Order: sequence, then C-alpha cells, then structure tokens
Amino acid sequence: MPIMRPPKTKTERRFRRHLRVRKKVSGTSARPRLVVRRSLKHIYAQLVDDTASRTILTVSSQDIAEGKKTDKSVEVGKRLAARAKDAGIASVVFDRAGYRYHGRVKAVADGAREGGLEF
Repeated sequence: MPIMRPPKTKTERRFRRHLRVRKKVSGTSARPRLVVRRSLKHIYAQLVDDTASRTILTVSSQDIAEGKKTDKSVEVGKRLAARAKDAGIASVVFDRAGYRYHGRVKAVADGAREGGLEF
C-alpha cells in the first residue's frame, strides 16, 4: 500500500478543506449558501442555490473605493444582506471555502449579520 502524503501547497490544503466542508454544507432556494472568496486585494461573496445549480447574487469589494480591506469586507457583507432581503432571502448557510474564520472572512459574516441575515 503506497504512503499517502498530504498536499504540499497552501492552495491545495485550502481546496481539500473546502471539499470536506462542501460534503456537508449545501444551499437550497429557501436557505442558500453564502460563499466567501478572497484574493490579495478584494473579497467576493455569493449566494448559491445548489439544488438548482445557480448563483442568486454576487457582491464584491471592487466597487468600494475607500477604507481598509477589513472595513471593505464588512461593507460587502452589509450590501449582500441588503440585496438578499430585496430578493426575499432571510436565512443562509455560511461557507468559508476552506479559509479560517478570521479576519476578512469573519468581517463578511459579521457585516451580513448586521444587515439582517441569519446563519
């Protein structure tokens, strides 16, 4: 039996964590999945309906001009919550996509909660 080695890069480890979480977390039309994706400059948040295989709405920090990255992340969460309320969505399932629940990822979640979304 060959020896299995863990993935070597940070990206591969994050992707494996994301797959592990995705086995358990799934979004429906009544309670979509809030997915957070971050890059070095920006942060993106989507509401996804996995049963219909479609993205309901998307918000990113590219439209926000001023502030620190964490402040922009809170604003992304608030904007996402406002647009979700307009679409008739009050409750979501949070998917951190393999990232640690810390910093900008947590800021998006806090902003969405402030905006009125329930996790």
